[in-house]
Amino acid sequence: MPIKVPDRSPAEAALQQEGVEVIPDATALRQDIRPLRILLLNLMPTKIATEVQIARLLSHTPLQIELSLLTTATYQPRNTPFEHLKAFYRTLDEVKEERFDGLIVTGAPVETLPFEKVDYWSELKEILAWSRNNVFRRFGICWGGQALLYADHGIEKIQYPEKLFGVFEQRVQAPRSELMRGFPDSFPTPVSRWTGVDPAGIAATPELRVLADSPLTGIGLVEHVPTGDVFCFNHLEYDTETLRNEFVRDFSLNPATPLPHNYFPGDRAESDPANSWRAYGYLMFWNWITTLYRDTLYDLEALSPRPEHDLGAGI
Repeated sequence: MPIKVPDRSPAEAALQQEGVEVIPDATALRQDIRPLRILLLNLMPTKIATEVQIARLLSHTPLQIELSLLTTATYQPRNTPFEHLKAFYRTLDEVKEERFDGLIVTGAPVETLPFEKVDYWSELKEILAWSRNNVFRRFGICWGGQALLYADHGIEKIQYPEKLFGVFEQRVQAPRSELMRGFPDSFPTPVSRWTGVDPAGIAATPELRVLADSPLTGIGLVEHVPTGDVFCFNHLEYDTETLRNEFVRDFSLNPATPLPHNYFPGDRAESDPANSWRAYGYLMFWNWITTLYRDTLYDLEALSPRPEHDLGAGI
């Protein structure tokens, strides 16, 4: 089925150029079905690229998806034109009376800061608190997953001595989880972070289940069983060139920047990388959307507040 993204947005044009079927407003309104309403809180500086990456993965399901874009009101991103934000993004005040099937929270380049030192932390906590009662299920990516874990369950992140950067094999630890349906015993995924989640904090929270991890990069994927919330600390949504672009950026600032692990053929930066993770990104989002469609309410107005016992010692 096609995906519904904001009309005339750069994401719409990019997806159409790739051959992804995008549904316009008029056609969506004629179809006698309720689309799944997904809200994307996009905290990445490369907002347009991230919109395309997430919309591409959401489009490969048999369901109609309506994607809405959310940004912070208290922090003005420096790398995205204000006109783009004004045309295609909304803030919490503009969506707070609405209900959504899913909320996706992206990563952000703030992971080395304590959560409370992030400029928009107070607003993010407000958004996450709102989502507990107005969104059926949440999906946090990289720092977004860490922030969601911290806000809801009080689990700290830990700082690594060097950046985990490259493509790393992840071991499936819960093969019977519906999110892992169809995955092999291990699968490659891009990793790009200076921090991870505290394994002791995860182990001390029985409602949290580790779905995938790596001996080199730690815990990579966690599920909160009572709510179905997902915390993914790696980047299956990345394009083939994303790690290259990050390497070029970092190398320009520090020529001692090491090559991303297991990414460039022969560890030669001039070689074109091959995308070994694309199928697993599609599969994970297929599984997430399929279970979300099965479990969510037909009438989102019937959403009720999450019981306090479903959440841990959040902040």
